[in-house]
Amino acid sequence: MAIQVTATSLSGVKIIEPKVFGDTRGFFFESYNAREFAEHVAPGLEFVQDNHSRSMKGVLRGMHYQIRHPQGKLVRVVSGEVYDVVVDLRRDSPTFGKWEGLHLSADNKRQLWVPPGFAHGFYVTSDSAEFLYKTTDYWYPEHERSLLWNDSDVGVEWPLDGIPTLADKDAAGGLLKEIEVY
Repeated sequence: MAIQVTATSLSGVKIIEPKVFGDTRGFFFESYNAREFAEHVAPGLEFVQDNHSRSMKGVLRGMHYQIRHPQGKLVRVVSGEVYDVVVDLRRDSPTFGKWEGLHLSADNKRQLWVPPGFAHGFYVTSDSAEFLYKTTDYWYPEHERSLLWNDSDVGVEWPLDGIPTLADKDAAGGLLKEIEVY
């Protein structure tokens, strides 16, 4: 197996660590293998879109989700480091409103599988970071929603270094008790 998969405290959310082959020339690893992903992470899914973002230190992107056409996301960092966070928005889940966070970086090469039904976001802890993610559905701006990144009812413990830089839509995110959920 070319990946090690670890379950998190949120059902369905998984940390994926690839087997890295390195020597004096550099390194090689499979960043995605459909057969292994289906067998060890989430069977029966198809990725339809790849996204790439670059952000500077202190940028917080999220907490995004689509209320219709929910996206599963396979996320990773190829340059720099982020603190990546998911929040369970599945009303019938025993972990509804709970969050999980971890550092993803170019150095640790970890990936995170975020199933549909979760809000997702990240905070850049390095000077800059390039973030890649595959999605299981297309982006529909009319269905995008944002959970307020610092909702005290959720209580995400962001490793902030000052006031984060936010997009207007992220600063205006809704509270868990008021937003549409799954």
